[in-house]
Amino acid sequence: MATIRPRVLQYGKMPLTQLDAELAQAYEVSILSEQPDPERFLAEHGGQFEYAVTSAAMGLPARVVDALPKLKFVSSFGVGFDALDKDALLRRGARVGYTPGVLDDCVADLAFALLLDATRGLSESDRFVRRGDWSKSRFGIRTRASGKRLGIFGMGRIGSTVARRASGFDMEVAYYNRRPVEGSPHQYLPSLLELARWADILVITAAGGEGTRHLVNAEVLAALGPQGFLVNVARGSVVDEAALADALENKRIAGAGLDVFEDEPRPLPALLALDNVVLAPHIASGTHETRRAMADLVLLNLQQFIATGRPAAEVPWSAAQ
Repeated sequence: MATIRPRVLQYGKMPLTQLDAELAQAYEVSILSEQPDPERFLAEHGGQFEYAVTSAAMGLPARVVDALPKLKFVSSFGVGFDALDKDALLRRGARVGYTPGVLDDCVADLAFALLLDATRGLSESDRFVRRGDWSKSRFGIRTRASGKRLGIFGMGRIGSTVARRASGFDMEVAYYNRRPVEGSPHQYLPSLLELARWADILVITAAGGEGTRHLVNAEVLAALGPQGFLVNVARGSVVDEAALADALENKRIAGAGLDVFEDEPRPLPALLALDNVVLAPHIASGTHETRRAMADLVLLNLQQFIATGRPAAEVPWSAAQ
């Protein structure tokens, strides 16, 4: 007798193509984004799915959750969960797995790549050489990164990894969180504004969502000051992008390095015209090693939930159910 494979609704194609094939091999998978009429498909077949797979970038909107009356579990590729409709999932009683821990190193590495690029002007100097300007003039002097004060907004796993990287650059580290981190050797400051005033470089590793939306605003940027730098490897929504573009253009901060934006893949046009900001297309976890580890955890979370009712790694508000 043939074994009946669990049915899984995959919201869209995954960031690692190999994961699409691995899911299809293990489960009876339907990819919603590939259906000729996704809404009709949900109306006709939504009741057949107990499991869903998505990514942090795609999320899972309420209209999809509401169309899956038997949904028990969502396995998400990534650490951000602001694009998952929390209220709809809690109403449904569906649990959510995600992929923390395995991408910390690569995100922290990119944070430092952006930090060094922004302070030393590496991308700008590359453009300078390619244009042939080196034969006409000198590039100019930029800012030393080592020995600076590094402020971290969001001292979770990734923030802590960034802090460890900072020790190799002889940096003094302070941080702001909703609450102090027990056992952290670093100075805790009670507000984001105070952290910005203290820091030479402010790195954002905080979670996205409405609770952190635009917390890095014009006031925080003014506190960072004309010698300060901003690096964001968290979520674009944390930063008021219009205020940042204005601060960069008018030299109210010295520079920025951004891997995330409010409306991806469309950074604010004003940012594209500025030389004192480095722009990356949301690639912090984009290494072969990390994406493979994330895919493995997506599969493990799904497998373990089906077998035991508990995923290997669960979103905090989901685990509290």
